[in-house]
Amino acid sequence: MQAMKERDDESPLDGYVQMDDVYWGGVKRGIRGRGAKGKRPFVAAVSMNKEGRPMRMRFSAVEGFRKVELTKWAKAHLRPKSLAISDGLACFRGIEEANIFHLAIVTGGGADCVELPYFKWVNTMISNVKNAMHGTYHAINNRHLPCYLAEFCFKFNRRFNLEKMMEQLIYSSIQTAPMPQRLLKLAEVRW
Repeated sequence: MQAMKERDDESPLDGYVQMDDVYWGGVKRGIRGRGAKGKRPFVAAVSMNKEGRPMRMRFSAVEGFRKVELTKWAKAHLRPKSLAISDGLACFRGIEEANIFHLAIVTGGGADCVELPYFKWVNTMISNVKNAMHGTYHAINNRHLPCYLAEFCFKFNRRFNLEKMMEQLIYSSIQTAPMPQRLLKLAEVRW
């Protein structure tokens, strides 16, 4: 999973990029939504081609949804001259500070905003990844979440060339520096 993550981190998203803020996990009882304890924030982004079809995706854990965090994220994961489309969450203004074109569409929240065509693919990918991870794994520690998300992104980003996916994984594993298990157990290395 670490090799998959490092390989995908080398290729920034470009073109039209749908983005959304997402939380993973949290306590089962008590406060729900953004205020729940134990939730891990991450950014979901899907780049699309000119026909509006999803090409690549990236799910990255962040420390929180603050402008400075999104500026760092955009510099690391978006190519200049890309157009990032996001909801009206204030932290996404950090994308503009990374010299990326940004279009904020205020959705107002709620179930209706999921149906907006501007966010069709990013919402579909969020749903698919969450359902697949809940169905596959019994529990995921929040500090290991970035590697689990990277696995899904790696597979999705190479879906057009399935014959070579295993070959690409082997190549990526060879290119990844050896890492002792004690380091793999640590939280994600920040960009």
